[in-house]
Amino acid sequence: MGRGDRIATLMGNRFEHVALLMASGRIGAALVPLNWRLAAAELRPILQDARPRCLITDTSYRALAHRVLPDPAITLLDLDDEAWMHPREARGGRLSRVEPDAPAMVLYTSGSTGRPKGALLPHRQLYANAVATCRAWKLSADDVAPITTPLFHTGGWNVFATPVWHAGGSVVLLDGFDPDDFLTALAEEGCTVALAVPTQLHLLLQSPGWGAPHPGFRYLVSGGAPCPPSVAGAVRAAGWSFREGYGLTECGPNCFTQTVEESAAEPGWVGRPIDFLEMELRLEDGARVVGAGRGELVLRGPQVFAGYLGSPEKNREAFTRDGWLRTGDVAERTPNGRYRICGRLKEMFISGGENVYPGEVEAVLLEHPSVSEAAVVGVPDEKWGEVGRAWIVLVPDTVLEATELRDFARERLAGYKVPKSVRFVDELPRLGSGKIDRAALVERVGRPVPGGS
Repeated sequence: MGRGDRIATLMGNRFEHVALLMASGRIGAALVPLNWRLAAAELRPILQDARPRCLITDTSYRALAHRVLPDPAITLLDLDDEAWMHPREARGGRLSRVEPDAPAMVLYTSGSTGRPKGALLPHRQLYANAVATCRAWKLSADDVAPITTPLFHTGGWNVFATPVWHAGGSVVLLDGFDPDDFLTALAEEGCTVALAVPTQLHLLLQSPGWGAPHPGFRYLVSGGAPCPPSVAGAVRAAGWSFREGYGLTECGPNCFTQTVEESAAEPGWVGRPIDFLEMELRLEDGARVVGAGRGELVLRGPQVFAGYLGSPEKNREAFTRDGWLRTGDVAERTPNGRYRICGRLKEMFISGGENVYPGEVEAVLLEHPSVSEAAVVGVPDEKWGEVGRAWIVLVPDTVLEATELRDFARERLAGYKVPKSVRFVDELPRLGSGKIDRAALVERVGRPVPGGS
C-alpha cells in the first residue's frame, strides 16, 4: 500500500479502525469505510467505484465481505484471522508527505437521489473542522466523548472524535447504540460531551437509567435531523445542557456554534457560522440575500470537501459557478446573523403558487405532544397542483385524530402549508444513514394506508 491508494473497511467501531485511518494518512492513502448496513448488491457498485487495493474486515462482517468482492485484484484481509495474531517481522514503510488537499477518507453518501457518491474528505477538511470545533465548542484535553455513530458516517469520525483527539482528549468507542450501555458509559468512563441523533434521544428518554446525575457531563449535541421540541424539552428538563447542530458530509460536519443558553432560548435554531466557514443565502436565480431573509445555504472555506470521486458532472452540480458549495438546504437568517434550517430545496413543493418546505411543516407537527416523528411530502392535487401529506409516528400509548393534528398545524402555519392529509404509521422508512427515506414515502402515495384522512 502506498500514496494514492484506497483502503476499504467493512467493520464496526473498534480500535483498529481508528489505527487504519491514522496509518492510511501516514502513507498517503485514503480510508474508505463501507456501510455495513447495505446489502451485498448495494455494496458491490460502491467497491467498483472506489477501486480500493484491499478490503479489511472482521468476524462480524466476514461473510458479507466475501459476497461483495467484485474484483479478485482486491485483497481481502481479516483482522480476526489467527494469522494476524502471530508476531511478524516489521518492515520499514515509506512515510508520505501529507498534502492538505489529499483525501484522508472517502465517505459514500446515503444515496437518497440515486447511487451513493464517494465524497472526498481531504486532510485540510478534517483539520479545519477539528480546530474550529475545539474553539467554538470549547473542547480540551479533559474532554471524553462516547462515539456510537458508525464509522462509515462523518458523524462517527468528525463531530467529536477527530476534534477531541486534536484537543488531546479521549474517545470511548461503542459498537452500536444501546441506551442503557450509553448511559453506563457516560458514568463509568467519565464522559463530558456527546452526540445523539433524535431517534437515540427518544430511546434514552425511555431508558430506566435516564435521569441519573452525571456531574462531569457538560453538554449533549443533537444532529442528523431536526430534534422534536418535546424531546429537546424533556432532555433539558432532566438537567442536561443541550444544543442543536447542523452539518453535512461535504462540509464540516460542524458548521454552526451557539451556547446552550441560546439553544434553549430559540429552539430549532442552529446558531452562527463556525470559525473559517463563510456562509451566504442564494435565491433561485443565484442572487445573494442581503441581511435577514431566506434562501439556499451555500458554504465556502477549508471545511468544504474536495468533490465526488470520479464524478465531474456531480461536482458541477455541487458547486456554484463562483465556487461555493450548494448544500441543497433552505435556511433562514435573522438580522443578528443566527440561522435556522427550513428544509431541503429538492423537497420543496408548490401549492397554489406558494413554496412549501416540508422541514418547516414537520417542525410544527413535532411540537404536538403526541407526535414522535413526522415527514411531509407533496402529492398531486387537481385544484392546488400539489398539497402536503403528513406521515406521522405517534408517541407510544397516545391517540391522535388527523383533524386534531391539522387544526393544531393551522394555528401555527399559513393555510397552504397545512397538510391536506395525514397518515399514521408504526415507523418511517429510513436510509442507511438513518435519515428518512422520502423517496420511499413518495412511492407510497396512492396506496391505501390504514388510519389518517
